[in-house]
Amino acid sequence: MPIIDKDRFLALFATLGPVGHVPFAPGTVGTLACVPFVWMLGALNAHWTFYLTLTLVVIVIGTIASSKAEEILGKKDPSSVVIDEFAGYMVAMALLPATVGYLIAGFFLFRFFDIVKPPPIRSLERLGGGPGIMADDLLAGIITSAILHAWRLMGQIG
Repeated sequence: MPIIDKDRFLALFATLGPVGHVPFAPGTVGTLACVPFVWMLGALNAHWTFYLTLTLVVIVIGTIASSKAEEILGKKDPSSVVIDEFAGYMVAMALLPATVGYLIAGFFLFRFFDIVKPPPIRSLERLGGGPGIMADDLLAGIITSAILHAWRLMGQIG
């Protein structure tokens, strides 16, 4: 008999345990939960292939977990599901130094794009289920990453 059943594990993964259940701004708190994680990977000098592989694993399991959480909670894109913010921030910070400047700039840029959802980000929510929950945050992360990489090339962040 497993210690934890698959559905419970997926629901916990989707909400990052208690993180998604905070009574205020769970998406922001979910993103904040990822900041020390990304910093730690940088501090440990994690190879970029490890970082990208880990990001892909979070995206795949997060998509499955988000679908299951919608089913369990009986709500479309429940606010308690914050793995999408976690994965989106991981994407935003991919291949960048985990310095304070990048971590902070990445946090605020990512939250801006995730909250405002300019085109085409908003249209991805229509995908529905886990893919719809994850895709808009992943695109917000890609756009954030592109901006941060451009700033890096211009020497704008230390």
